[in-house]
Amino acid sequence: MTRTIITGLLGATLALAALPGAAQAQQTIELHGASQFNDDHAFTKALAKFGESVKACYGKPINFVLHKNSELGLEKQYFEYMASGKAVDYAIVSPAHMSTFSKAAPFIDAPFLFRDLAHWNKVLDQDLLKPIADEIAKRSDVMLIGYAGGGTRNIFVNKPVKSMDDIKGLKVRVQGAPIWSRTFQAAGMAPTVIAYNEVYNGIQNGVIAAGENEAAGVEAMRFYEVAPHLAMTEHAITIRPLAFSGKTFRKLPKDLQDCVIKGGKEGGAHGRQVESSEDTAKLDALEKAGKLKRVPFADRAAMKKAVDPVLIEYAKEIDAASILEKINAVQ
Repeated sequence: MTRTIITGLLGATLALAALPGAAQAQQTIELHGASQFNDDHAFTKALAKFGESVKACYGKPINFVLHKNSELGLEKQYFEYMASGKAVDYAIVSPAHMSTFSKAAPFIDAPFLFRDLAHWNKVLDQDLLKPIADEIAKRSDVMLIGYAGGGTRNIFVNKPVKSMDDIKGLKVRVQGAPIWSRTFQAAGMAPTVIAYNEVYNGIQNGVIAAGENEAAGVEAMRFYEVAPHLAMTEHAITIRPLAFSGKTFRKLPKDLQDCVIKGGKEGGAHGRQVESSEDTAKLDALEKAGKLKRVPFADRAAMKKAVDPVLIEYAKEIDAASILEKINAVQ
């Protein structure tokens, strides 16, 4: 469904809301979401929870149509659609895909930003990323209404890699934001940006040798079939914002706007719980089935030491040095 049709539906709904009796009762607002994945993926579960929470809060006719399995493209397109106010009203999007609008966005879950899952949770609980979320909303007209994620990212590769020496010159796919290329270059690798849905074929055809992802992505995209070795670099813990189109939001009645904000927090929290709890279980199952082998990475501390100066410089470039200091100070 195009944004023109959705806008028409919303406009008709809001205009007719003032009519008495049965005509008012029959009007139903319809919101469209998008996910690259199927029902089993943590992102899809978080978006479904968002819809359920908003429905329960609102108590009036409303439909949520969640387009799954990349039916409406990939996350980068979802964000562009939400920014322009067409086709997608809500979605979970990697911060890297927001970089066209905001240089600061990828900082939300940059490599080695978080020490561990406990540190990650405390940073989110203290809402230390709010200044960046505000800047993203100002520049893109897309609101970050909740935070899913919680998966630990490692490098899946077509050969075992255990040390800094092993990853030297490694052709690895990274997300399309400069901070990812710069940090992986600092660690000695040869990063390249290609579309997420081209990673499997890229490894299969020798264009790249590796990629990096959390367990849910490795499982859903079957990356283990072409890259069965998972180097446990634990270089990032994901934050996946649940985003909502500002243009859509302003067309909604005030009571529904309040429910969208409430539902975003609940959907994001559900997504974090699902993904962080499933992460190890998914890897255990893949390894037990003989599809994947976890390879200990001995030089994580050395990798972090190589990356830290890049992260500090990047934070200065985007005026986030004080945010980085606050994150590092969280115990």
